Amino acid sequence: MQGCWLQRVSSVAIAALALSLSPAGSALAATPHDPERVPGHRPVTSSDEAGLWASMDRAERAAKTSAERENDPRLNQLVRDLTCKLTAEYCSELRVYVLRRPFFNATAAPNGYIEVWTGLLLRADTEDQLAFVLGHEITHYAQNHSIESWQAMKNRNNGALILSMAVAVAGAASAAGASTVQAASDTMRAAQAINDIIYLSTIAAYFGFSRKNETEADELGLFRAAKAGYDPKAAAAIWRNLVAETQASDFKKVRESQTKPSIFDSHPITTDRIQTLDALAETQAKSATSDPKAYRAKVRPFLDGWLRDDLRRRDYGQTLAVIEHLSLLQEDLGLLNFYRGEAFRQRRREGDRAKALIAYQTASTFADAPAATWRAMGDLHVQASDTKNAIMAYQTYLQRAPEAQDH
Repeated sequence: MQGCWLQRVSSVAIAALALSLSPAGSALAATPHDPERVPGHRPVTSSDEAGLWASMDRAERAAKTSAERENDPRLNQLVRDLTCKLTAEYCSELRVYVLRRPFFNATAAPNGYIEVWTGLLLRADTEDQLAFVLGHEITHYAQNHSIESWQAMKNRNNGALILSMAVAVAGAASAAGASTVQAASDTMRAAQAINDIIYLSTIAAYFGFSRKNETEADELGLFRAAKAGYDPKAAAAIWRNLVAETQASDFKKVRESQTKPSIFDSHPITTDRIQTLDALAETQAKSATSDPKAYRAKVRPFLDGWLRDDLRRRDYGQTLAVIEHLSLLQEDLGLLNFYRGEAFRQRRREGDRAKALIAYQTASTFADAPAATWRAMGDLHVQASDTKNAIMAYQTYLQRAPEAQDH
């Protein structure tokens, strides 16, 4: 009985989430190239826009104190400088927060609060590619696109509230009738998880821009980046990379879906969208070739942690695609091959153990290989009953990591 209740409520909650993420959910669309907001703008206190700002103020306070916030001054300065280079007119009113989340995402809220996730920083090849994504989000901010999504979200909000209340009541009733304390606890946790889905659908609505808004953000974001001196061809390039990563997913459903840059973006990255960006790039002044080595040097101190985070997504096909792409620069090959080995080892498909060992062995030939490379090789040799090579690998690990706590 409990399982049937959870199945029914989950189905409704997921349907609500799907509705909030669908393009149809943002029915209102701004006229392309409406005048930009006046710098220093603040909404009238009693307006719908003020309600949106209040919600985003709360979200900003959460981001500011989040355990996921990246506080490294070098990384924050990189993103902050790039943002101000793209939009000097709004620089003083924008606050940028880098959050350690392994997904491709950036958002700019109407109150001037910007989130940049480390999954985006990992996947950008150059500062030019990052500039386009931020230019896209800054366009949403400058063109006041969020207020339209907010108005559409308000139309759905009452339904989400009613659903949330129904979940709470039904969960309490089911828990009361549960035969054991554990069953009651499980029921309430499941109800909370469903409420989290409902909450996510509401937050997603803030950034569920219409296709018209998305097209405008692409165009004006590209123009903004090009005006700041960035390569306009980088816009289509970063989307192509994301499409290739999606096609490498371990999951058929992901491979067959149209690529989306994040859960908050209702506009899929289609071939038409990429072709449009290519055409727009041709209308801009030619830029000097962007420098991937310079960008890599800036993010290198963070690669280890970001790749470890990416493995926690458990889509090893996508992680391997990211590693393969990062390896094209022929830098950081010790670290990258170590994480290639980790992806194969954790995926555990037929033949993956052998692929993992090859990756670790390749990593060990480079100076930047982590000490854990030899520990992992030792573990694989033990599994293969290769005692001699296991001992050698473990000895090397002990030499390279004398302070490690797993000795």
